Amino acid sequence: MKFVEKLAALAGKYMAVIVLIVTCISLFFSQAMTWIKVSWVNPLLMIVMLGMGLTLKMSDFAECFKKPKGVIGQTILRFVVTPFIALGLSKIFKLSPELTVGFLLVAVCPGGTASNVMTYLAKGDVALSVAMTGVSTCLAPVLTPMLTLLFVGEKLDVSFASMFFSIVKVVVVPIVLGVILNKALPKLSEKLQKILPLVSVIAITLIVGAVVSNNAAKIMEAGIIIVVVVALLNISGYITGGLLGKALGYGQPQINAIAIETAMQNSGLATSLAIANFAAMPMAAIPGAVFSVWHNVFGAVIANLMAKSVDKRAADSHAE
Repeated sequence: MKFVEKLAALAGKYMAVIVLIVTCISLFFSQAMTWIKVSWVNPLLMIVMLGMGLTLKMSDFAECFKKPKGVIGQTILRFVVTPFIALGLSKIFKLSPELTVGFLLVAVCPGGTASNVMTYLAKGDVALSVAMTGVSTCLAPVLTPMLTLLFVGEKLDVSFASMFFSIVKVVVVPIVLGVILNKALPKLSEKLQKILPLVSVIAITLIVGAVVSNNAAKIMEAGIIIVVVVALLNISGYITGGLLGKALGYGQPQINAIAIETAMQNSGLATSLAIANFAAMPMAAIPGAVFSVWHNVFGAVIANLMAKSVDKRAADSHAE
């Protein structure tokens, strides 16, 4: 068991590198990875969400009442500002309808577990991060399909009910089960949490591998433009989230948490929704897969810089 725990710790530490390597293999040597089926995406994401539920307690939502302005403001950024940024980028770069749908799905999805990990690495307010992720996840079954209908419903046949039940099945049910297990069997939950990083890394790399390897030719055809738009969407989240934190007068740990939470989406859910609800548009799943790679790699770099900034501010305050 200790070996598995050490392996899990290593997997969590080098997750960005592992995901990047799998992406490169899936893209340039796609035949080696096509054994990973796209149909595995939903079950794999459900495993990740179950793991997220195991780390949550009802007390985590208390932060919503301690810092309501931050939670409400960040929720508005996520579900109002970010989708318009995604739509604007899609128009500026003249993306195909398939890619536009994919980017909008990324933009209207809730936060994911990666944001909580990155907030911890950035020495941010983890409790606030977990609260924001929890709130956006609770709102997602209604807001994600509603916003998708709003932005692409006129051009495409989008079923609100289908997307609603997809999110409930893939996200809400596993998280609720995880929370119940955490409450009912705390000792078992504690043991499982030690191996969660390994399980999450395996699941996320398989999701990325499945989508990228099965669409490698189309990704190569679309070229660098996908990465550029993904990067700009992600960076815009850090900027708008950081500005919100500063406008609210929060300290650096809270600013870091809001910036990271706004920048990092549950891109696995975006991929899952694209596959389940836009089967005729296979490229719609690509932005979510590429975003998964980018936000883990770039997020690790940003978290490191943020942590150094927090340390510097602490050192300066002690010196005074």
